[in-house]
Amino acid sequence: MASAGSYNYLYVFKYIIIGDMGVGKSCLLHQFTENKFLSDCPHTIGVEFGSKIVDFSGQKVKLQVWDTAGQERFRAVTRSYYRGAAGVLLVYDISRRATYSRLASWLGDARSLTPASAVLALIGNKSDLDSQRDVTHEEARQFAEQHGLLFLECSAKTGEAVEDAFMETARRIYERIETGALDPTSDAEGRLAASDQQRRQSAAAEASSDCAC
Repeated sequence: MASAGSYNYLYVFKYIIIGDMGVGKSCLLHQFTENKFLSDCPHTIGVEFGSKIVDFSGQKVKLQVWDTAGQERFRAVTRSYYRGAAGVLLVYDISRRATYSRLASWLGDARSLTPASAVLALIGNKSDLDSQRDVTHEEARQFAEQHGLLFLECSAKTGEAVEDAFMETARRIYERIETGALDPTSDAEGRLAASDQQRRQSAAAEASSDCAC
């Protein structure tokens, strides 16, 4: 059962992590929430869940992260988790061009199924495999600029820039709230303001999740 202290946050930012099977989505989730790399992390079946409370200018924000399966047969199931997402991490493997080539399909889902205000980030994972690189940093950066995406390369194995990927996305969401560009109380925006009801719903989501994060 969640402690009273775990309810002490102002906003809940829902994230989804999407991309092909094997790009390291689950490993990114575990590295961010637990600061460890799971070398034998199994492929996600459906979705996995993790969360972390972070701080922005003295205000606590809960990042509620849903890791989705990359297999095509699960796409119909995982699409239901896009609803209300404030942040989307679109992940590819820098050493496997095929995972980069299919980004347009994943981006199409993200654009059509998340609120227009969602912050979308392109994440090139496995930067530790730079010697096996199959996608250049420059071409991925250009793809991100073309589609208005935040772009970072990181390594779930070493932990390099993993926190940056999650935190920079959160920072941009938070800035949109602070500037009035995003209404955190709007259902159309995913209702990010953490009411008592939302805190209870968030705790229930964690309690019912099969993920041990």
